[in-house]
This record gives sequence, C-alpha cells and structure tokens, in this order.
Amino acid sequence: MTTTAEAATARDAGSITVEAAVIAPVLVLVLLLMIAAGRISLIASVIDQAATTAARAASLARTPQAAQQAATEAARADLADQNLTCTDLSVTTDTAGFARAPGQPAQVAVQISCALALSDIGLPGLPGTVTQSSRFASPLDPYRANVLGFGNPEMAPA
Repeated sequence: MTTTAEAATARDAGSITVEAAVIAPVLVLVLLLMIAAGRISLIASVIDQAATTAARAASLARTPQAAQQAATEAARADLADQNLTCTDLSVTTDTAGFARAPGQPAQVAVQISCALALSDIGLPGLPGTVTQSSRFASPLDPYRANVLGFGNPEMAPA
C-alpha cells in the first residue's frame, strides 16, 4: 500500500524536467538582452570619447579645413583604438568659430554618428544596426593667429 507522500512524489517525477525546459530559453533570452544592452551602452561611451578627442584635435588646428581633417582623423583613430568598426561613420565639424577674430572666445564643435551592426548577437527582433551620436565642443586656441610673424604660414595674408 502506498502512502499519500509516495503518490505525490510519483505524480511530480517529471515536473522538474518540464520546468527546466520552459525556463532555459527564457534565461538565454534574458542573457542575450543583457549582452545587447551592455554593448549599446559601451558603444555610446566610445562614441562620446571619440567626439571629445575629435573636438580637442579640431580646436588645435589653425584653419577650418585643417580642423575638419584633424577631427576626422582623431575620431577614426580613437574608434580604431577601441576596436569599434562603424558601418557608417559621419564626422561633422562646425568651424564657425574660426570666423571670429583671434583673441575672441570661440569654439569648434564635432558631431559623430556611428552605425554599428548588432547582427552577431543573434537575438531575434534586435535591430540589425544601432546608430549612436555624440556632440562635443571645445574652445579654440585664442592664440591661433600669426602674431608678429611667428606662426603658421597657412594663416599668412595672401
């Protein structure tokens, strides 16, 4: 004769296997979501750092053209140092501050936009790419002009 406890144990014998089969995919999905969120957060941080570096490089340039080139090179180098490969990288430099007279407060701003593929995570429903943008402004060097003939020949009058 079986007791009530033995009968209950016999009824519940396969329930742990069923529970594990139901919970395992949910846990994997949560893990993949955490990986995706962490990766997007890391991308945003790296883009912010690249914008800061690019703006600083542009602020040290003597001409608007040199500022655009310096910002683009600095942004690409910073992203490469962090092993971040953008599928679409845009570096826009606002050089309006260069129109102000030397000695006047002015700034240069850099906007970076980077599209990064997330397809390697393998999470259904996750967008194929995510685009992160960051903007940073840096003050221009007030002594960027050719003073007393000592300076950058690019700034010499024509």
